[in-house]
Amino acid sequence: MTNRILALDKDIWTVESSHKLLGINFGGRMTVIRLISGDLILHSPVFFENSLMNELNEIGVVKYIVAPNKFHHMHIGEYISRYPEAEVWCAPGLPKKRKDISLSSELTDEIPQKWIGEFECEFFQGIPSLNEVVFFHPSSRTVIFTDLLFNFADQQFLGAKIFTWLDGVYGKADIPRLIKWFMLRDRKIARESIKKILSWDFDRVSLTHKDMVLTGGKEIVAKAFESI
Repeated sequence: MTNRILALDKDIWTVESSHKLLGINFGGRMTVIRLISGDLILHSPVFFENSLMNELNEIGVVKYIVAPNKFHHMHIGEYISRYPEAEVWCAPGLPKKRKDISLSSELTDEIPQKWIGEFECEFFQGIPSLNEVVFFHPSSRTVIFTDLLFNFADQQFLGAKIFTWLDGVYGKADIPRLIKWFMLRDRKIARESIKKILSWDFDRVSLTHKDMVLTGGKEIVAKAFESI
């Protein structure tokens, strides 16, 4: 398994990795942000490789590790062991699920004090089994989603095409039907989160699963959320 670190803009990178489930490569993407202090935030860690550690050390100091929802915590332990001094921030409710690891604090709509002015975030409510926290990096006009939006444009295998088509995410960035049909519990409160996210001035969308949206992201996200 090979990671690739790619520059998106000044002080923001992505690291891509493979993630297979039911024979389908859903892909994995970690977003790396460098704060003014030079400290790095690792958002949604992917499979760890020693070569990745060397690349990260070249651009900054890993100070924060973020598990942005209740699903994306699989590789957290790998990073904690390599960066024991890092603070680990997680989605609301995750500490109850991962009692085996030390999590510094739960995220809310209030950005941690050390990130004020460099980030905004929104705890997307109404989907308690997910509890995703969406991040916005104003200086690069990038919004960061984890599982709320997928975008599968290039599935090569018929089974993967059929699955992603049925889930409503083949060939476009959209909310998986599995989430909006079976996991969404409160549309009213979810719409309040959508309103907050769409108030941000973003253009690029970093998605954990498959293809990013490099431009025109705000219109695409608005259209995807129309179904909620």
